[in-house]
Amino acid sequence: MTRLLSGKAQTGSVPPGFVITAQVFDHFLRENNLAEKIQLALNQTNPQDTDAVEKISKKIRSLIESSPIPPTLANEFVEIYTQLASEFVAVRSSATAEDSNIASWAGELESYLFTTKETLLENIKKCWSSLFTPRAIFYRFEKNLQKEKVSVAVVVQKMVKSDISGIIFTVHPVTKDPNQLIIEAAWGLGEAIVGGMVTPDSYVVDKRDWSIVDIYQADQDFKVAFKPGGGSHEICLHDNEKGQKLTGKQIIEIAKLARKIEEHYNMPMDIEFAIEDNTVYIVQARPITTL
Repeated sequence: MTRLLSGKAQTGSVPPGFVITAQVFDHFLRENNLAEKIQLALNQTNPQDTDAVEKISKKIRSLIESSPIPPTLANEFVEIYTQLASEFVAVRSSATAEDSNIASWAGELESYLFTTKETLLENIKKCWSSLFTPRAIFYRFEKNLQKEKVSVAVVVQKMVKSDISGIIFTVHPVTKDPNQLIIEAAWGLGEAIVGGMVTPDSYVVDKRDWSIVDIYQADQDFKVAFKPGGGSHEICLHDNEKGQKLTGKQIIEIAKLARKIEEHYNMPMDIEFAIEDNTVYIVQARPITTL
């Protein structure tokens, strides 16, 4: 029997939430007799034909998104969501092949922010179906995974109303120095920094003695913030709101947290964090595959 792995209480620096395991997605496919239809469509895919891949993607995604989640599971998702007592949650995809040190599905699958009770089930299915976007299908062929069984889990997390957000690379991405990590940080929600809308601060930390090797302070004229009722909007920053994003103490705190995550996975990591009311939350972590 498939199980829903849930964690309603905050653990460490991870926002409270729950995980819908890959086994649940596999169960959903079996209940709707979709697995063979999807595999047949993939077997007929020519990755050299962009138009054909687009059509196959639309067909597979429509099959998934138009199929019902079994009532027992749907009720469980809503029940645990309600226990989070959060106005909005983020619904994120995580492919089962994502922990490979040679392949990462980062950017290939989809996430849905500002999800409510009314859109929860719809967005869960969209995350499932994003395993078959054109980009994800091309990625399968690029990494020779077209014949491998790749499933997808869904992470549902309370949305952090970020005062500051950023990214950590636990190995210097330019010099590839394993003794240095880089923290990038910007005011507001993470979509601004991830989407390249703003230039972030950059802090280089030596992991051997936790010394701050370099600080680059970037000018930021606006931030992306929560909009009342849902969604986000841009807010201009006044001169007294600008300046260095992280204090020295915060830089070292985040660096040590990143180091723990790197040690846990035993590989260089690309990590996203958010700070709300001076509390640091880790919202995503994936292997760095470009070194």
